[in-house]
Amino acid sequence: MGELKITKTKLQDVKIIEPAVFGDHRGFFTESYSEKDFQAAGIDIKFVQDNHSLSTQAGVLRGLHFQMGEAAQAKLICAITGVILDVIVDMRKGSPTYGNWESYILSEHNHRQLLVPKGYAHGFLTLTPNVNFLYKCDNYYSAENDGGISFKSPELAINWSIDLDYAITSEKDAKLPTFAEFEVENPFVYEEGDKIVNRL
Repeated sequence: MGELKITKTKLQDVKIIEPAVFGDHRGFFTESYSEKDFQAAGIDIKFVQDNHSLSTQAGVLRGLHFQMGEAAQAKLICAITGVILDVIVDMRKGSPTYGNWESYILSEHNHRQLLVPKGYAHGFLTLTPNVNFLYKCDNYYSAENDGGISFKSPELAINWSIDLDYAITSEKDAKLPTFAEFEVENPFVYEEGDKIVNRL
């Protein structure tokens, strides 16, 4: 249907993906995911689960989350409606970008997708109301392997672009450990050329 535009980011193994979009006076059409096109672009990930969340207000902050152990997930992320500031943190010890973060604007207007490898913490802030957020995962959700770090981690100094005292978040997310607290028992390991990204 059309070639994918793939842009490398400053973070190791993270990519911005822009599918071809065909628009006219009626609206637009895009193939938001094609396994064939992704494989042709060198992205051979088998996605097994789609997750969909709705945030009705601007200022909702979700994260920073990840799955550990055998449940670790690679994700393909996009905003179907609205606009988000998407934030990821490299949690993989040994990675050239370990402990680094980046933020990206994903929206219904730019049609950008973010490919996030296993071993990254992920979160987002809604910049508009009524954000429909969709992401594909290459592994199923596991409650016992659910983990996360605080979006307020002082060591990371993430610029969320708002006063975090006014962020709308869950009680669970507000109680997550900081990056430094989690680092003591961090199971994620990066080895170049090795598919192993975590060990428990």
